[in-house]
Amino acid sequence: MGNTVVASGAPPPPSSPSSSTPDPPKRNDNPGTFEEIHKSTKDVFPNFFEGGRLMMQRGLSNHFQVTHIINLSSTDPSGYRFGATYVGSKQLGPAESYPILLGDCDPSGNVSANLIHQFGERIRAKAAAQIQRSKYQATKLAADYMGDDFTASITLGNIDVLKGSGVVVGHYLQKITKSTSLGSEIAYQCGPMIPGGQLAVVSLAARYSGEKWTASGTLGGAGVHACYYQKCSDQLQMGVEFETNTRAQKCVASIGYQVDIPRADLVFRGVVDSDWNIGSTLEKKLSPLPFTLALCGQFSHTENVFRMGCAFVIG
Repeated sequence: MGNTVVASGAPPPPSSPSSSTPDPPKRNDNPGTFEEIHKSTKDVFPNFFEGGRLMMQRGLSNHFQVTHIINLSSTDPSGYRFGATYVGSKQLGPAESYPILLGDCDPSGNVSANLIHQFGERIRAKAAAQIQRSKYQATKLAADYMGDDFTASITLGNIDVLKGSGVVVGHYLQKITKSTSLGSEIAYQCGPMIPGGQLAVVSLAARYSGEKWTASGTLGGAGVHACYYQKCSDQLQMGVEFETNTRAQKCVASIGYQVDIPRADLVFRGVVDSDWNIGSTLEKKLSPLPFTLALCGQFSHTENVFRMGCAFVIG
C-alpha cells in the first residue's frame, strides 16, 4: 500500500529522464524516506522489458530535454511516445535543481505527467497524473518533510470526493543510531469496491546498515518483506529478497547480483527466484559514440515462457 505510484508503462532501460524520479537531497543524519528502505537491494535487481525499443534523447538547453521512444512489444503497448523534461533554475546543490517537470504522451492522446519541487532544504512535494482515453486514470499528491534525523511523508492517491474513494498513506522513518532506523506506515483506503467500505493497514519497518551491507524489513497485515544487500567489491554487488503475501498465501525468495566493468563501460545484472524464474540484463555504452545498447532475457521454467528484449539508446 505504501508504494502507491502512478503507472505510466515500463520505462526503457537504461531509464530515461522522463521516467525516473531523482532521489531527495539527504541531510547528514536524515534516514531518507520510508519508500527507500529497500532501495539498496532493489537497485541490484534487473528491470525487465520485452521486445525492441529505440530511444533518442536530445538536450535543447541546460533546462530542457526531449525524448523520442519507439517501442515494439507483445506485452506492453507498442508505438511511439514523446517525452519532455524541464529542470528549473532553483539550485539547492551541485546536482540538485528544481522544479522538475516530466511528461510523455503518445499519438492516441494518453498523457502522464510529474511535477517535483523542493521548498527549501526540508520540504519536498510531488504531483503526478495519468490520462488515458480522455479520463483521469490515476492521480497522486505527496509531500516529504526531512528533519535532522527523521522523515515524515504523506501520500494521497486517486482521491475522488464525489464517489468517496481514494487512498491515504502516511510514513514515518526515524534514525535511532548511526546504523539503525525504525519506521511505520499506515495506509487507509475507502471506496464502494472495498469490503465494508474502508480498509486500514499498519506496517512496521527496520533497517540496519553496516559498512558494506544493509539489512531491512517490513512487517504488516499484508505479510513480511525482508531484504539484504552486500557490496562484495567495487565490481560486484549482491542482494537477497524474501517476500510473503498472507492474502494470496504466496512466498517468494529471490537472489540478484550486479557486475560493473568500468573499463568496458558494461553493467550486468541477474536474478533467480524460488518460482524458478531466471533473468538478466546487460547495458553496454558504445564509447566514444553517445550510444547505449541494452539486452534483456527472462525465462520461467514453470510456465515454459521465454522473453527477450533489445533496446538502443541515442544520446
